[in-house]
Amino acid sequence: MKNVLITGADGFIGSHLTELLLEQGYNVRALSQYNSFNNWGWLEDINHSNLEIVCGDVRDADYCRYISQGMDTIFHLAALIAIPYSYVAPDSYVDTNIKGTLNMCQAARDLGVEKLLVTSTSEVYGTAQYVPIDEKHPRQPQSPYSATKIGADAIAKSFYNAFDLPVTIVRPFNTYGPRQSARAIIPTIISQIANGAKEIKVGDLTPTRDFNYVKDTCRGFLAIAKAENVAGEEINIATDTEISMQDTLNLIAEIMGADVNWVKDPERCRPSKSEVFRLHGSNEKICRLTDWHPQYSIRDGLTQTIEWFTNPENLKKYKSNIYNR
Repeated sequence: MKNVLITGADGFIGSHLTELLLEQGYNVRALSQYNSFNNWGWLEDINHSNLEIVCGDVRDADYCRYISQGMDTIFHLAALIAIPYSYVAPDSYVDTNIKGTLNMCQAARDLGVEKLLVTSTSEVYGTAQYVPIDEKHPRQPQSPYSATKIGADAIAKSFYNAFDLPVTIVRPFNTYGPRQSARAIIPTIISQIANGAKEIKVGDLTPTRDFNYVKDTCRGFLAIAKAENVAGEEINIATDTEISMQDTLNLIAEIMGADVNWVKDPERCRPSKSEVFRLHGSNEKICRLTDWHPQYSIRDGLTQTIEWFTNPENLKKYKSNIYNR
């Protein structure tokens, strides 16, 4: 696994995974979505002799094949992930998430890539029917986003069954940490408080989540990539714990020493049947198949996340007064 490709490397998790693999001595080809500004997203601040940044789009099958040449392992993270935006632009999610995954599977198959890791999401499970949620839990498409990720997972699994493609579906639960988009609950709260707001706009505070600190998530990807006998498997990356949004926000306020009030903003609430009210993932499978286990508690992870966001150079990159779909 010397030469690796990461799609979506310019994003939140992708940039952290890029750093981890470079630290571990891999040659990394990192895909940043093409744009006319030649902006590499969160890769802009990563400079390493073993890093090759390429710009393109996973919606283009020929380009996917082009960047996959010479790669031993592919980490496919590129996706549209914002749930609110999927309500208004679902077609773009089908193109990127389903067609993009198809293109990467075809490229990996044609080029004989040794291992392909396709990134799923805990959102495919919907509201928990039982906990902890293991990989056999029913899929429930409660948003256009989750529907496209269910479709992408099915495409990947079909390539394993039909063509013996060595693909593994990696399913992180709710990842948070430095560089996360302000559309997510933790960074939007931290950025509002850091900018001096006393009334913090939030959505529904009753759901629970299984929060993974981003470094644990990336370690999970690497552990799965290095593991034997994981082809065709679907593997959660989860902490096997849950915490409510309300308790999460109270903990953030405590760590930041902030005296604030929570104000429910209807724009930040999902349609009632679309809200995922409970996520608590089982990590029995990943712990059994690899040497991975979570290293960061929610307090430790939040403390490091808050430290990053409250750095003025980082905070100024966020528009905390605007709800980011």
